[in-house]
Order: sequence, then C-alpha cells, then structure tokens
Amino acid sequence: MVAAYDQMNHYSRTNGMAFNVPAPGQAEYRMTIREEHLSSPNTCHGGVLAGLMDAALGAAALSLAFNNLEFVSTVEFKMNYLHAVHLHDVLLAKGVVDHTGNTLIVSSCVIYREVAGQEDVAVARGLGTFNRYPANKRDFAKLMLQ
Repeated sequence: MVAAYDQMNHYSRTNGMAFNVPAPGQAEYRMTIREEHLSSPNTCHGGVLAGLMDAALGAAALSLAFNNLEFVSTVEFKMNYLHAVHLHDVLLAKGVVDHTGNTLIVSSCVIYREVAGQEDVAVARGLGTFNRYPANKRDFAKLMLQ
C-alpha cells in the first residue's frame, strides 16, 4: 500500500520529494530546494517547509495506519522554523509516530539541512495529529487495496 500511495502522490513528485519508509510508523522525505521554492532571492518560502513537514508527519502516521487497512487525514500540526533554507539546500524530513490511539495518531518530525562533511542542521521541528479511519471510506482505496 505504501508503494501505491507514493505512485498516486502528485504533490511530492511535483515538488521533487523522494519518499522512503524505513519501518511502519516512520517516514522520510528528501528534497532539494529549487528556484520555484523561493520567496525571495536565494531563500525558500516557509510554505514549502510546511508542505514537507505535513507530508513527513502524515506519511509516518499513514505507514502505521496501513497495517490496519486505514488511512489518515491531518487534524492539526504545528511547526517551528529554526534556520533559513536556501536555493540548492538538500533537506531530509524524518517523521516518526509518537502515539497511537483508537481514533488519533500523533507524530513528530525534524527537517534537516544536509551539509557534506558536517553534521546535519535541524531547520524545522513539528508535531502533528491525524485522524485514522477505515480505508474503504475513500474512493481511491479501491485502487490501493487491489
């Protein structure tokens, strides 16, 4: 189901985000900041980081929910921007599930700027809450469950 989700996720492909699930309840997205991600000369728009954050938080929750034939939807998320991100920066967002309940999943994420030969720098941190629901409640579930 994870592979099917990645194939139908146009948002991540359009934004150059590469998806990986190391284990259920974990997700990673890697992307390089391109010119279309900039809001001012050489500086990434905060909405790009928010989109990356939501994707990693949600994918971590989704990778766990898939085990129960469930999907998730974002209820809320918050994030802190720690450092500016610039053109050509390579980002790695690491999401992990922190709590699973009967109806909600809570996950956290850190977005790192990868720096060759140095320790990665955390540029943003976030926390998200996701509603879990049966996969058969969505039309595209039929495609993924085949």
